[in-house]
Formats: sequence, C-alpha cells, structure tokens
Amino acid sequence: AGHTQRRSTRMSLLIKNARHLEAPVDLLVRHGKIVTMTPAGHHTYDSREVFDARGLVLMPSCIDAHVHLREPGFEYKEDIASGLEAAARGGFGAVMCMANTKPVNDTASITRAMLDSARKSHPNGPRLHPIAAATVGLKGEEMAPLAELKEAGCVAVSNDGRPLDNAELVRRIMEYGADLNMVLIDHCEDPQLAKGWRMHEGVTSGLLGVKGQPAAGEANQAMRDIMLAEYLGVPVHIAHVSAALTVDCIAWGKARGVKVTAETCPHYLLLDETALEGYNTQAKVSPPLRTAADREALRRAVKNGTIDILATDHAPHAAHEKEGTLDDAMCGFTGLDLAVSLTWGLVAEGVLTEADVHRLWSRRPAEIFNLPCNGFTPGDPADFFLLDPDETWVPGPENLYSKSCNTPFLGQTLRGRVKHHWIDGMQLF
Repeated sequence: AGHTQRRSTRMSLLIKNARHLEAPVDLLVRHGKIVTMTPAGHHTYDSREVFDARGLVLMPSCIDAHVHLREPGFEYKEDIASGLEAAARGGFGAVMCMANTKPVNDTASITRAMLDSARKSHPNGPRLHPIAAATVGLKGEEMAPLAELKEAGCVAVSNDGRPLDNAELVRRIMEYGADLNMVLIDHCEDPQLAKGWRMHEGVTSGLLGVKGQPAAGEANQAMRDIMLAEYLGVPVHIAHVSAALTVDCIAWGKARGVKVTAETCPHYLLLDETALEGYNTQAKVSPPLRTAADREALRRAVKNGTIDILATDHAPHAAHEKEGTLDDAMCGFTGLDLAVSLTWGLVAEGVLTEADVHRLWSRRPAEIFNLPCNGFTPGDPADFFLLDPDETWVPGPENLYSKSCNTPFLGQTLRGRVKHHWIDGMQLF
C-alpha cells in the first residue's frame, strides 16, 4: 500500500449531496476552512471544484487519543509514516502517540524527532500529537521533564502500559501536568493483582487453565486516580476502560463533580473473553477482553457519556510476536485501519447513532485534549471524510495500510468503509 496521493483543494470546494446526520447536505470549503453547510441543492455559490458525494456519509475527521506508532526503536512493527497512512485511510485527522518508544519519549529531542518525521512523511496530515512520558524511561521512579516536553510539542502525559503504583508520584504528575495543561492519561492496572496474567480472570481463564487478571485491579487504580483528582481539583483521563466496575467508579466520580474523563476501544464493545478460546493469541490485549456483562456495561457507558471517547489503542506487532503460545504472545491489536468500520457496525446494530460517533471520535477528544476539531460550523478546520455506509469488505494484509495486521477482526466481513478524506481542505485520497 503506497502513500496517499494529495490534490490541493485549498481555494474552494463544494461537496454536494452528502448524507450528514441522516439529511442530504452540501458543504462549502474555502482556504482550508468550513464556509457553510446547507440542505442539498440550496447552495447559491460557484466553486472551483465540485465533488458529488451522493450515497456517501459525511463525517468529521476522527481524533485518536491513544496510538502506538513504534518510532523510534521498533520500526519493524510500525513507523510514523505507515502509522499516519493507516490513520489517514481510516478516517483519522489527528493521532496522539504514546511514549513507549526506544528511546522513550521523555526528552524534547525525541518529541521533535517524532514531529519532524510526521512532517516529512505527511506534510498535509494527519496531524501527530506526541504524548509525554510521565516518568523517566517509563520506569515509574522519577517524573519526566514535563515542561520541556510540553514546549517541544507534547499535548498530554502518560506512563502508558507501565502502571504507576506510587500514589505520591501520581499526585505530583497530575498537579504539575495540570499546571502545563497536560492531562494525565492513566493505564489503570494493579501491578500486584495483575502479576503474570494472560487474560481476564473468569470462567474462560479457568477452563483454559490460564492465569487471569481480575477486573478489580483496573477499578482499584481508577478509583485512586479519581480520588486524587477530586482532592487536587485537577483533571485525569482513564485509558482503555475494560470493566463494568471501572465504569461504576467513573460514574461515581462524575456524580461528585470530579474532572474525570475516560476512553474505551471498539474491541471492548464487540468482543469478550470467549475470543481467547482455543488459546487464540490474536485476542490477547491489555487490558484483557472481559465478560459479556462488561461488554454490555461499556456499550451503555459510551452511549450515556460516562465514558467520554473512543480510542483505538493501536498496538502493532510483527507476525512472529503474536504467534506461539498465549504465554509468549505480545498484547495488542492494530486499530487505525478498522476503527471507523467497527464503530459503524455498532451504528448499524443500533448501539450508537451517527451523532454518537461524532461525539466519541471527534468533539469530545478535541475538548479533553484542547485540539482543533471540525464541528461543521463556519471557520472550523475542513477535516472530514466520506464513508460508504453499505460497502462490505474483509480486512487482510493486502488492504490494510499499517505495517502490522495483528487484529482479531482479520478475515471478518465489515460494513462501512472510508472512501475519501480531506484535511485542511486538502484531499488525501
């Protein structure tokens, strides 16, 4: 899969006959900004370029607040060029990349190198927003130089997959980060309860004879974060929520006025622990897929806003790293290529509406992390894509743009596919 072909439409562009929130619309773009959206056929303006979008759904570009692009250090899994290509093709106008690179993104020079790589490979987007390491080397011992990282271009702070068990250190990161307008994105997992785990601790782990991780470990650390955020009066963001118990903790915090926000991923809304039957390494992920009851609780939570956003937790691995035993296989799924199609499947199922998709993938991530976002109002950045709601496709190595394709959805028939994408009024494909 080659790089996107870019064609400038920065002067003026009319997207006509698109479907937006169930209504036919025309969209006028000029100089990279939204000018106006009107009912289809009501426009009275000339445009240098006209694109007939009949039969396609018009969506704002998505923002992914949780991706792993692997550069520097693990380019054999993914690099910034391939990751941003997968993002563009998947409908993402901006991605926030985690710090678990080699070397770790705990110095300004690494942040700047990431941004340089993004500019060279994708000068017209998607936009890359690095996330600062919370601690030096992600070791959980001393706070990273957050002010330096912020100045270099980081937008948030996280220790990512290394859970922080020192509450005093978490407190200092939250306080200092808040002063810099950098929210702590916390991977909540009790390191003692989770030691040696391979999957969720429950019926399936018992049948397979595999060491599991209880949901209480995630909820335990989430509750600690929520109580610290309340005490300090600062925000905190709970990463990739997988359990109903964690949802209850977040709801409790929100009811008390705590500045807590949270994300989950499409796979937690679609799969459960039974996906690991037969020791299926492609279904091994952190946090693990939990019970069908957890999945249903997460569906309710994204619908009612207890969970604020969706994110992919795009975690590419080479094929050999997902083969072998459940003990040895690495955790994680690729997601940038597939997330919009998977989410559209939830719309088709009646779990979410089109408006929910805008909120979960675009508006709320922009609000939480202070990023630009297209709400289709005059002056907004012209970041949008067109989705064919009826096209069915089967993801495989030949049609995915990520370097890796470690996903349990490989070979499954998906409905809905991103067909065209514009960022700042520039057509990427």
